[in-house]
Amino acid sequence: MSQQHGFSSRLTMMLAMLSMAVGTGNIWRFPRIAATNGGGEFLVAWAICLFTWSIPLILIELGMGRLTRRGSVGAFVITQGKKSAWMGGFIALVAIAIMWYYSVVCGWTLRYFIASAGGQLTGNNSVGFWRDFSTSYAPVLPHIISMLGATFIVARGVKGIERATTILMPILILIILGLTGRALMLPGASDGLAYLFTVDWHRLGDASLWLQALTQNAWDTGAGWGLVLCYAAYMRQNEDTALNGFILPAANNMISLCAGMMVFSTVFTVVPQLAASLASHPEALADFPALADAVKGGAALDATLVQNTIFNAGNEGVTFIWIPKLFATLPGGRILMSFFFLALFFAAFTSLISMVELGTRVFLDMGWKREKAVWLVGLTGLVMGLPSAFSIDILHNQDWVWGIGLMMSGFLFAYAVIKYGVTKFREEQLNHAHSDIRIGAWWDVLVKYLLPFQAIALMLWWMWQVRGPGAMNPFGIENIGTILFQWGIALILLLVFNKKLGDIKAVAAHDLEANRMPPSIP
Repeated sequence: MSQQHGFSSRLTMMLAMLSMAVGTGNIWRFPRIAATNGGGEFLVAWAICLFTWSIPLILIELGMGRLTRRGSVGAFVITQGKKSAWMGGFIALVAIAIMWYYSVVCGWTLRYFIASAGGQLTGNNSVGFWRDFSTSYAPVLPHIISMLGATFIVARGVKGIERATTILMPILILIILGLTGRALMLPGASDGLAYLFTVDWHRLGDASLWLQALTQNAWDTGAGWGLVLCYAAYMRQNEDTALNGFILPAANNMISLCAGMMVFSTVFTVVPQLAASLASHPEALADFPALADAVKGGAALDATLVQNTIFNAGNEGVTFIWIPKLFATLPGGRILMSFFFLALFFAAFTSLISMVELGTRVFLDMGWKREKAVWLVGLTGLVMGLPSAFSIDILHNQDWVWGIGLMMSGFLFAYAVIKYGVTKFREEQLNHAHSDIRIGAWWDVLVKYLLPFQAIALMLWWMWQVRGPGAMNPFGIENIGTILFQWGIALILLLVFNKKLGDIKAVAAHDLEANRMPPSIP
């Protein structure tokens, strides 16, 4: 077992953190949400929300990691006292619950890479392939492979995480850049880019646009998950915390932007051809149920209808049904599709690694040995992910419940720093002697007022979207009742076991020397 107790360099640390942040949300969710919210105006709101949500929260996590050298539970115990252990526990539980079904999604991408590279998946059979795959037990095996693979890497400690991310992350970036470059050479690329970057300034007055942009930042940067905090516990004491807090979310969002350019260029190239082909051969609409229903309802079968159908198909519909169809019409489409799903798998797998490490860190802070902790987390994740592997409805339910939970996690991080002292935290943990840039008092205002407001607004807005009959059914798939029911159980358990959670052990001697951290626990 490796005796390395921290990241060996700034580069390896940033690659690890970037691999944590870049996931499926960057590649499959961002282009779809950008398209359904106007393109350019969404980018404006999305960029602003990067500074009002993602960067402040990432700075909080980096600072708390530097201060405490613990995961979320230990960080809250050290900064807030043992009575607040449940807060850090809630943050950890949200990320761990996401890990349980995210491993299934990771398995999907692995299966689709194998199927596309092996020729089993083509544009002609994408609807049936997804239906047969998602409604069978087929997702179980790739889920198991993904979960065990991530667990094996985390079992090797920081050195294992470093090795995996320094190999996979550069390959992922190169694939995305290569696919984006190829897409930009397509004949419809200019139209796609025009749609993506043209701003309708009047739409910036639409509140739902801002809430969607804020949601995208909350879900695709890793801010507020506790993952940055977990990795920050391993960074060197002389790291430039403030600069890292800007570089990480900016790099993450640049990858999202590349993914958007790739998808938009491809869609605007292929869709006119596809629409013309379907108009000439209407019998082919049988392979496109949503399009067929729209045409039956009186909609004109043109490029606009096809484009809107693609982007309104949901994350799974866009990625696992439409992407194969779009790539199949391009020269070398099978190769491009294989690289796309390989990139998606790398993005999902490296994010999964960070989630396993977060769960492991909770037990390490309680004095467990890494070998015991990581395999408990990994094997529990394997078992708890099985319901989502068996049923896509369960996966959607868990994504709904714990995706909204991330907003509460962000709120709790803001609360922790407010209670600790925002200005004190900024001066001691962000503007320390090793920081080349200084964070101003504007950050205090964001943390004290805007972060809590945004978190509450997002939770209320998403719950408002599912109001109506049956909204309080605790066993619904996506409603208010299922959130309150599952959160309620989680909070009761966390409060019952709060004393046990607060039993954070004194820091090991080698960490104390390396990080100059006080061992006392309030």
